[in-house]
Amino acid sequence: MDNTTLLTQFYTAFKNKDYSGMKKCYHNDIVFEDPAFGVLKAERVSYMWEMLCQNGKDLTLEFSNIEANETSAKAHWEAKYTFSATGRKVHNSIEANFEFKDGLIIKHTDNFNFSSWAKQALGIVGVVFGKTTFFQNIFQKQANSLLDKHISKHHGK
Repeated sequence: MDNTTLLTQFYTAFKNKDYSGMKKCYHNDIVFEDPAFGVLKAERVSYMWEMLCQNGKDLTLEFSNIEANETSAKAHWEAKYTFSATGRKVHNSIEANFEFKDGLIIKHTDNFNFSSWAKQALGIVGVVFGKTTFFQNIFQKQANSLLDKHISKHHGK
């Protein structure tokens, strides 16, 4: 399968909240990074998608502009959902970059404007603090703590 097809399969699974299908597109040594979680590796990446798919009751997404070759790719995707901690609606626009190994995704980096996201998700707190690295680091710790709880509850780890 070529990498454009692989990414189409990945995002189609995501759109359908099929985190098992997403996991099949990842190499065992996957490294993921984004502004909300920071760097995640191996099975924590799949568990993150599992948590987001299970908790994203009204999550919808669209993907486009997949450009891939044998070693790397980029894509655009947009997610719309209610941020569960605040009940606020979010529309996040993400630019994704990928690297491949053995026909699977080995590196996945999602880039988005954290400040814009924080403003939507957190309201005035996001407006005031969303542009600071300090706040982003605190948010990443909280996001990873939620992921740890999800893993413990659903996978006994």
